[in-house]
Amino acid sequence: MQLASQSGEADQRQISPKISAALIDSLFDTQGPVHVGIFFLAVAASLTALRTDENLIWACVGLLLMAGAIRAFDLQRYQARKASLTAEEAERWKKRYQIGAMIQAAAIGIWGAVTMLSSDDAVAHMICLSVITGVVSGGAGRAYGRQWIFQLQAAIAFGPTVIALALRGTPYYLAMSIITAAFLVVVMQMSANLHRIFLRALLAREREAALAGQFDTALNNMPHGLCMFRGDGELAVMNHRFCEMMDLSEDLVQRGANAADIIAGCVSAGSISAASGQMILAEIENSQARDIVTADPDLTRNRSLSWTFQPMAGGGAVVLLEDITERRTSEAKISHLARYDELTDLPNRVNFRDEIGHLLSAQQGAEQLSALLFIDLDQFKQVNDTLGHPCGDQLLCAVAGRLREMLRPEDFVARFGGDEFVVFQQNIHSPDDAAGLARRIVDRLSERYKIDNHLVEIGASVGIAMTSHGVSADTLLKNADMALYRAKADGRGTFCFFREEMAQVVESRRILELDLRKALANEEFELFFQPLVNLKSGRISTCEALLRWNHPVRGTVSPTDIIPIAEDMGLIVDLGRWILRKACMECMKWPEGVSVAVNFSPQQFHQRDVLSEVRYALEVSGLPANRLEIEITESSLLRNTQLTHDVLSQLHSLGVRISLDDFGTGYSSLSYLHNFPLQKVKIDRSFLEGIDSDRPLTLLRGVARLSADLGMSVAVEGIETNEQLELISADGAVTEAQGYLFSPPVPAVRVRQLLNASHGRRPPDDQIVAVSSRSIA
Repeated sequence: MQLASQSGEADQRQISPKISAALIDSLFDTQGPVHVGIFFLAVAASLTALRTDENLIWACVGLLLMAGAIRAFDLQRYQARKASLTAEEAERWKKRYQIGAMIQAAAIGIWGAVTMLSSDDAVAHMICLSVITGVVSGGAGRAYGRQWIFQLQAAIAFGPTVIALALRGTPYYLAMSIITAAFLVVVMQMSANLHRIFLRALLAREREAALAGQFDTALNNMPHGLCMFRGDGELAVMNHRFCEMMDLSEDLVQRGANAADIIAGCVSAGSISAASGQMILAEIENSQARDIVTADPDLTRNRSLSWTFQPMAGGGAVVLLEDITERRTSEAKISHLARYDELTDLPNRVNFRDEIGHLLSAQQGAEQLSALLFIDLDQFKQVNDTLGHPCGDQLLCAVAGRLREMLRPEDFVARFGGDEFVVFQQNIHSPDDAAGLARRIVDRLSERYKIDNHLVEIGASVGIAMTSHGVSADTLLKNADMALYRAKADGRGTFCFFREEMAQVVESRRILELDLRKALANEEFELFFQPLVNLKSGRISTCEALLRWNHPVRGTVSPTDIIPIAEDMGLIVDLGRWILRKACMECMKWPEGVSVAVNFSPQQFHQRDVLSEVRYALEVSGLPANRLEIEITESSLLRNTQLTHDVLSQLHSLGVRISLDDFGTGYSSLSYLHNFPLQKVKIDRSFLEGIDSDRPLTLLRGVARLSADLGMSVAVEGIETNEQLELISADGAVTEAQGYLFSPPVPAVRVRQLLNASHGRRPPDDQIVAVSSRSIA
């Protein structure tokens, strides 16, 4: 069948009378939309007439109503008679539809042209243009059965309006004329597409109806092979697919073969083996539902065939045949992916865990010594960050290749994840064998790699756990992991054997973590405070809050032990929040001129709601913002520089003072002093080492003068002697000092006594007070 030409009309000689009648019926099968369109056309035309008060438009209203009435009358009559129409009568009704549609289209076109040309009212123009656009768009969906009728109707209805828009002469109307003309073309094309779709649907329905009763066609289009045997074993039905899969000739099927003949033909064709043929024939005769799988005798094809046997009620059986070769291949691939690393093709964590479990079970009671080596690549992350992940993937494959080369056939290697590999070394004589392998692994993996014309150097660290009687795979892995952790702590690029004390250290840390979580929940911590003395006034100007934890068993736990663990556990934010609020509340009990300094860890400083936490601590304590000083380290400034600058600026705008702590222990970049809104620099105690010589003193005074010139106050930590105090205060650049010369960190009650003593008297103005530990502490 040929579809409609580009003009939209199909060749009538190529369309059956049934389809032609359906196309005509589609023209009249839209009474509701037509009636609604007639009504809204009349309303819209009346609105434009009322708006413009033009008699010509009122005449157009009458013309639209008359044309609409004619169409509505014709539609009603057709619906009443369509059941008994002949082909000739249907053709006459098509012509009646065409005449009515053209009359209505002409009325619409006249109304559009008159409205556009007889009035300058923009609202009337908008109503007219939008309604005609809607009518024409709706027509595209109604007249798809004879789309050339719609195209003519659309041209008559929309054409005068397009011309009228152009005749108005203004640029806007001329542009609108072009746009509406383009819209008209698009709508016509849309109608043509709908006609094609509709005609294809009709043709497909006619074709499907003709084929619906043809069982043979449906059967032979099955993806499976099928054959049906009667109760006496005679062949009843066989589709072409079964013949193709079994390489059977049609002569065998046509001469009334039975089950034995068909199976013998399959064996002769080499599709199944003789043993498989006997099994299949037995299943057909048993008439029981069952599935079996046969292998192809031809190893080059290596097919797997699934046979499904289903007994019939009156005797006999239906045999369904499916080629499952691809499915089995996919299942094997999925199984491989589940147990092997896709990148290196080494066994993965799950596979390794199972295999080690089996090997350890087999070794129970035997005098065999084995070792598990846990390998971690050093500097691998730098390769990913600098050369990209594709290069990193190639490097992992190269590492896997080198590991395979170094191992014996009985050894087992796997990729444990990321840049971690594990090796199970079996049947060794002593730990020295494991140490020798570990040394070779470290040396071999540390040799240069050539990846995409890049020379790459990495290292490796190895943790070794020896097997013992009754040890499980999980314990062995855990022990090797602990040994690896110690090897990395010892400087990387080495190996380390597991020792029992390592487990004790890990267990001790685990208990400490539990105690730390409990202490935070119960607020078992205490804040100590160490004063900072203003060298000009001799008074305590600030007190630094320092965390203390009096553990019931361990005694006093150093903050250097608490903070790293809290950071690893993710508790540092909650702990820092508690310190901030507690310090602000304590500061409210001090003289008004004294501030409190709170250390912020990088994790705490870069949390999303750090500003909210500071505001909340000031609000609940009532502490003025200018009495809070936040101490940050250089590591806080290294991460996300722009965000850090924004946060510091907002804290500064609140009135909070920002202090750079431990200056001189990290990168000590002077750009920090310029680029970030800092108010104080705290020079680390390491600057005091050898301060009695010229070089360290010159360096300290240079940093202090530079900071002072930039408008920042300068504090020096770790003052322990009067000589140190005199040296740092000689040129006046250092404004504050902190150290055991004045006071060690003391509890809150003691610091209040120090503050009362400090602010209860004022020293002479001409004296730089060297406040000793006797006068403050």
